[in-house]
Amino acid sequence: MVKEQMDAQAYNNCGNAKSEVGYYRSAIEDYDKAIELNPKYALAYHNRGIAKRKLGDYKGAIADYDKAIELNPNFADAYNNRGIAKGKLGDHKGAIADYDKAIRINPKDAEAYYNRGYAKADLGDHKGAIADCDKAIELNPKYAEAYYKRGYANIWSGIVVE
Repeated sequence: MVKEQMDAQAYNNCGNAKSEVGYYRSAIEDYDKAIELNPKYALAYHNRGIAKRKLGDYKGAIADYDKAIELNPNFADAYNNRGIAKGKLGDHKGAIADYDKAIRINPKDAEAYYNRGYAKADLGDHKGAIADCDKAIELNPKYAEAYYKRGYANIWSGIVVE
């Protein structure tokens, strides 16, 4: 069993390398092999979900994130990434619920706050978006996208910042 786990990790790592350079279909094949060798490998499901999302297969990505969360209910990144996929499908409330879970698990995740702020802005909650972007910036003062989204949320809400 140890050999299968090591082989699964090797396939997962190979998939990560391919995904990093944009070879998402090939990466998915490696994640498939990792999962075949270790069906309880939550990280491989998560990583396959990322590759599927990059290819625009948001429903397939959500299914993989669901499995990763089933295997590891405290997998904050899986909640965060599932939220991104839900947002791409227009389910902003579902996305916010996932970001809320990710933040409860890891309250220092600037990206989850930013993503939640983005979803709130899409729903017209500009003050909520500003608060989440403020928190993302507090956690990561170099988070350029959070400054950008916060600026737009200020404009959309009618708040003038001097």
